[in-house]
Amino acid sequence: MLKKNTIFIKLFQWEYWNSNVINFPIFFYWAYLSVRAKSFFFFNTSNPSIENGGFVLEKKSNIYEQMPQAFYPKTLLIKKGQTENNIKELIEAHNFNFPIIVKPDIGAKGKGVKKIIDVDAAVAYILSANFPMLVQNLIEYKYEVGIFYYRYPWQANGQITGIVGKTFITVIGDGSSTVENLLQLNARYVLQLDALKKMPEINLQEILPAGMQKVLIAFGNHARGSQFIDLSHQINKNLEITVDAICKQIPDFYFGRLDIMYKSWEDLELGKNFSIIELNGAGSEPTHIYDASKHSIFFAWKEIAKHMKIMWKIAMYNHKKLSMPFIDFKTGVNMFKELKKVEATLDLLT
Repeated sequence: MLKKNTIFIKLFQWEYWNSNVINFPIFFYWAYLSVRAKSFFFFNTSNPSIENGGFVLEKKSNIYEQMPQAFYPKTLLIKKGQTENNIKELIEAHNFNFPIIVKPDIGAKGKGVKKIIDVDAAVAYILSANFPMLVQNLIEYKYEVGIFYYRYPWQANGQITGIVGKTFITVIGDGSSTVENLLQLNARYVLQLDALKKMPEINLQEILPAGMQKVLIAFGNHARGSQFIDLSHQINKNLEITVDAICKQIPDFYFGRLDIMYKSWEDLELGKNFSIIELNGAGSEPTHIYDASKHSIFFAWKEIAKHMKIMWKIAMYNHKKLSMPFIDFKTGVNMFKELKKVEATLDLLT
């Protein structure tokens, strides 16, 4: 019965459709822009300082290194091939406050991001991954947004095109129902049950006292059940000035989305008490489109195309004015083959 319910949820709510289905009509517009650029892989020049423009296979560690340290959580890169003792010593030497976040250095759609409760669990998870991983302080700010930003290289100031707010998977106890029972009352959470059952740190059989609220996954990923809420109406001059000033401190960053945790909206507008947990480049989605309570699939297609055109304009300018070459066809094809391998490997992480 539950399986049948999930099928209907996915069928009638477009935000849960496979990304290939959502993006299929957009492919034709991409093809049109590619013909004009004389390259299918024009995106790499949109953010010159980020690998592949931040479209695919970019290393998060390299992006963090280009940002002022005050802008992002304390972060440690654990390279592939480290021994158990080496990993433990590295983590302990950096004095992380547990719980922490461990995630792949090369990510894909939030896969492999995990909250870890102690150093032994962190070591075990990193060893199971067998590829470069990042260890980060868990940011305790209550709120998270994704802010889409762009700046044309020939213009002095950038703009915000959309803001998405995120609510995490949260249940409220009634004194008798298990966490699993409570999750089954929410269509969005039902879709996450199989994934949650693979997370030993989450006790689905726990019975919460009446009125007790519990956040099960404390990071805003759509694929992990977070609800996306379009907050673009909150764009104002103060916020644009603040975000523009932040982004200008990141070398040659012109297009992408900043995923930010923050204490209060007032502080965020002033550039205080915030942390950039992810900076995404050319591959960024304008995630405010996923507020399906407000937007149709037609709105989503329009927004994706609009942002694609902006990115194309930036890439073309850097290509022509700065003599930056596009990725050649063979390299581009191999890049996407490598992406499939990375995604398959990340799918194996639990």
